[in-house]
Amino acid sequence: MSQQQLGRRSLNPAGGDPVPSGAGSPPARFVGRLGSVGCLAAGYAVFQFLFQTLPDSLGGETAKYLVSGVSGLGTGVAAWLAAALLRARGAAAAGSAAPAAEPAPAPGPLPQVLTAAYDTLAGQVSVVDDPARGRLTGWAHSLGESAPSLPTPVGTAYGLHCVLELGAPDGRLSTGELVDTLWRLRLPGGGWSARSQGSEARPEVTALVLGALARAGVSGDRLAQEVARCTGAFTRGADPAGRASTHVVTTVLRGLLRAAPHADVLPELREALVDGALSDDQREHLRCWGYRLDPPHGPASSLHTAQAVVALDRAARVLGETAGARAAREDGVRWLLACAERHHHACRDLENLREEVRRPRTDDPARHEVLNVRHFTAAWVVRALLSPGAREVARRDGLDAVRRERLDGAVAAVWAAQSEGIWLWGRSDSTDLRQPMWMTYQGLSALRAHAVWMYQPDRPAPLQ
Repeated sequence: MSQQQLGRRSLNPAGGDPVPSGAGSPPARFVGRLGSVGCLAAGYAVFQFLFQTLPDSLGGETAKYLVSGVSGLGTGVAAWLAAALLRARGAAAAGSAAPAAEPAPAPGPLPQVLTAAYDTLAGQVSVVDDPARGRLTGWAHSLGESAPSLPTPVGTAYGLHCVLELGAPDGRLSTGELVDTLWRLRLPGGGWSARSQGSEARPEVTALVLGALARAGVSGDRLAQEVARCTGAFTRGADPAGRASTHVVTTVLRGLLRAAPHADVLPELREALVDGALSDDQREHLRCWGYRLDPPHGPASSLHTAQAVVALDRAARVLGETAGARAAREDGVRWLLACAERHHHACRDLENLREEVRRPRTDDPARHEVLNVRHFTAAWVVRALLSPGAREVARRDGLDAVRRERLDGAVAAVWAAQSEGIWLWGRSDSTDLRQPMWMTYQGLSALRAHAVWMYQPDRPAPLQ
């Protein structure tokens, strides 16, 4: 997406052309008038004045002619030079004067994309009267599914995030109904899970839903019981696979920072994330993240590094920051800025990824529950590079231009992945999840955050 900044210009309150400094002073007016009568005339006047004034005793008539002539010639040259200088200064000032006001630019394409996204979400919302849980209003995991589906916790949570991101301009989508639906979708034992995870609550889905509910204004007291269930089940003993996953830990950390900013588990999760960083010898041994926090970490990953940077940046604002957490977060930012490829809108750092979170099933430990996770890498890189901590690192290291270049490339990749406000998973994907709700939310969130960052109200445009 191209960057559009409002034009900048200095305003002259009187509405006229700017006046060069000193152009109206008495000496300047005298020189201007002197130049206007002609340099030869000025020189001749000086010659005549001196010839008539100098005494004959100076050395005879020849000496008088010589002194008067030299003086007149010098005066003429000086007048010509002074007038030329004044004209040059006036031309330079006129060249730097503000141009005439240009018509206000037409709105860019982002408002149309946001409107189209809201229209699609409103048109595809599912309203179902469930005999056991009551009226459900929300979305399935993906838009455009061939058969009508019941709203799911993941789809409805991301849909609620979308509605809050877009501002709910009318009553077609009600945040209250979406909140009520998420409560009704709780599992019998509390908590939430993805459609493929069965009847056991999982911390990453529970934290996602809790974060959406908190963002919608649900009180901490109402969320407290579910927060306690989530944190109680998210231990190394109870969920070793989840605690070893960068994706799961960062998801739980982000959700609980919204829903329970004073939870005791938050510093522990932050330190687990910091301790799980790895050193990349391909990028000056800067610390970054792979898909696992425990060995083997897997290869260095821009996706997981961006997720860690976002989570640590939010934790720093809520919890404060230790020296170790700050150093790891700043290394992650520098690692993201160290991409050596030339074309940053299509570099390997922006490739979308998939991963699996495998857990033993509680009803049959010999078998595994598999959660397939897809990641919109470019959106995560945008969010990481727009974080306040990343801006500070780039400014302090003199990397503002590098950060802008990387950010422009990531935003271009985010923009290219959507069609009429809905984001599409790669067409080579063999599954039917072509328009996942999470991807549309992440795309909308990234573009809106970038637009807010780009906005510079130096000259407010008139209303269209």
